[in-house]
Amino acid sequence: MDRARGRGRAQLPKHVNRHDQRKTLMNLENVLYEKKGAIAYVTLNRPKVLNALNTPTWSDLAAAFREARDDAEVRGVILTGAGDRAFIAGADIGELAHLGAFDAEQSSRFGQGVLDLIENLGKPVIAAINGFALGGGCETALACTLRLATPTSKFGQPEVKLGLLPGGGGTQRLPRLVGKGRALQLILSGETIDAAEAHRIGLVTEIVPAADLIARAEAILAQIAGNAPIAVKLALEAVNKGLETSQVEGCALEAAYFGLCAATEDKREGTAAFLAKRAPQFHGR
Repeated sequence: MDRARGRGRAQLPKHVNRHDQRKTLMNLENVLYEKKGAIAYVTLNRPKVLNALNTPTWSDLAAAFREARDDAEVRGVILTGAGDRAFIAGADIGELAHLGAFDAEQSSRFGQGVLDLIENLGKPVIAAINGFALGGGCETALACTLRLATPTSKFGQPEVKLGLLPGGGGTQRLPRLVGKGRALQLILSGETIDAAEAHRIGLVTEIVPAADLIARAEAILAQIAGNAPIAVKLALEAVNKGLETSQVEGCALEAAYFGLCAATEDKREGTAAFLAKRAPQFHGR
């Protein structure tokens, strides 16, 4: 985080209202990090190159999500792209073209680490996809908890057209989300699909008009934030970890987390509020 201080102010993306009381908390080169209430807003801010991912941008993303993870006031994150053409159009091909085998593997592992941070943040992350989500952009969306897209958004893993394969977890997350056969068709063909097809196969959670994209993401996070924070965190962890195990092992993990929740003050408050027919007041304890 200290690395980023002293840089110039990031460009304000088109969807951000200057008067919506957001506060910019970090001064990163390629990512805008803001907060309003319990929501952190992370915006890829390279609209001239369709928010393409290069090494400094990956580093800025990591810094922004570590800030969101460590901020107890933040209950959820909205990730989007600046401008109205792209969420993230993919990797920076100019940088990628000069990588040899060793550097390419290290670059892949670094990007995977950032996406692991996003996926396992312990707080819901909504990808507000406002255009192209290709290559590393699609992989970034896959690491998020939920994916909302505009009707004109496009998705794909075109790496094979460059003599490569997805290196940001796409070969692992995409089959888990849409099934092996459909994932292999996308990965091996390198085809681009529209938002309607992405929604049909389960890649996208909802299709939302562009003007309502951020508001819809905020509404979902507000609904989640009304629930017990520890229960939300452990439910996320149970799903993520459970997908890496057998169903029997996943159910054992679920039972263990169920027991942990039962020992919290929030569980006592939640059950008492239900019986008393009043709204619960959760405090994350």
